[in-house]
Amino acid sequence: MKYFASLLIAGMLHLGCAAAAQAEPVREIEQLVQQFQRNIIDKDAAALGALFLPENNSWLTVLDDQEFAAAKAKHADMPRVRPSSYKGFVKFIGESKLPVEEKFYNVRIHTNGYIGTVYFDFDFLEDGKVTNRGAESWHVVRTEQGWKISSMVFSIGR
Repeated sequence: MKYFASLLIAGMLHLGCAAAAQAEPVREIEQLVQQFQRNIIDKDAAALGALFLPENNSWLTVLDDQEFAAAKAKHADMPRVRPSSYKGFVKFIGESKLPVEEKFYNVRIHTNGYIGTVYFDFDFLEDGKVTNRGAESWHVVRTEQGWKISSMVFSIGR
């Protein structure tokens, strides 16, 4: 019985250490998320762009049914899924004449300390008004310079 209790305590200590080891990367990724939001509000295009891994970065916009129907009505060949780059978004934020903000809800972070995902619902606001909303997912990687966004996929709806 003592042996079993010792194994149980050792296992609990190991799990506690593993959980503590994962807490720091989660905090670091939370800081990345907060910095992203701050850079949008501040319209700091250089700082926003620096949050992305510049090589092999992917960016996809996925239109919901309502947005897709509206887009098809304007342009018959409009695809539901549109590849792009973070650079266009960064430029839009930096050049925006109106106040802009992206609010995040239900943020979920999963990581092993080297790679991770961030998933959340969002509202994008221009001049205090929601212009689109949806869900967003990031792949993040830990680099020598800290955590970077390596890819982003998001849906757009209203």
